[in-house]
Amino acid sequence: MSEMTIRDTTATLATARLAGSPRRGIPSWLRWGSWLPTLITFAVAAALWQVVAWTNPYVLPALGDIGATLVEDAGMYWSNFLVTLLEVVVGASAGILAGFLLAVVMAEFQIIERAVMPLVIIVMVTPIVAIAPALVVAFGFGMVPKFIVTGLVVFFPMLVNSLAGLRDVDQRALDVFKTLHASRWEIFRELRFPGSMPYVFAGLRIALPLAVVGAAVAEFVAAGQQAGLGSLVTTSAAQANLPVTWASIALLCLLGVLLIVLLAVVRKRVLWWSAGEVTAKG
Repeated sequence: MSEMTIRDTTATLATARLAGSPRRGIPSWLRWGSWLPTLITFAVAAALWQVVAWTNPYVLPALGDIGATLVEDAGMYWSNFLVTLLEVVVGASAGILAGFLLAVVMAEFQIIERAVMPLVIIVMVTPIVAIAPALVVAFGFGMVPKFIVTGLVVFFPMLVNSLAGLRDVDQRALDVFKTLHASRWEIFRELRFPGSMPYVFAGLRIALPLAVVGAAVAEFVAAGQQAGLGSLVTTSAAQANLPVTWASIALLCLLGVLLIVLLAVVRKRVLWWSAGEVTAKG
């Protein structure tokens, strides 16, 4: 099958999809109905927080105290933030890549899925807090166990969603490619891979927040290097230092939000032809 024929077929399919997609109007973030309810919700939550902090100071710290410790000890928070960010970036990247590559192999060879998927499920249902100490024994007290824990957390949702996307191929388009005698690689490159992207990004919407959770859990239970926001939460909680504890938790939340925002920007650039979101699995 010629390269020109494949690209002409792919362009025709993409044009048909674009023709059926609705035109974009005013960006959603410019509509007051999109952000005003969220703003009101956060204002009410902050007010309730302050009421609880004033009446029960040993339960929640005042928001002003949290802000003060963030300003006064900015260097400490920044260094720990970078450690957790490193764990998220390295661990999540490895887990996402491994999940996608295994999904590709499973999509092409079903016998591999029947052989490997039961083992994957067994690993995924094993509590991660039970695996982390064993990883410390196996790989030492450095960053490697935390990378592995973070990667394991994101691996399964990435695998499941990527596999679903690679198999959710338009049968009519697949028939066209087979009629043109396209090779397996050409079908994957021009049809399966682009078509799986909505599912891949749906999996990333689950995997990236889970990566932050995995990094924090790894810092909670993996002994060794006492660095990172998760370790800071553990240490400050043991000292009943609530402002530091909640400031560290707030930074973990901020990290997760930043990852989601970055993913949304990348998705908009990559999936400009997609009209809507795909529901994530797992």
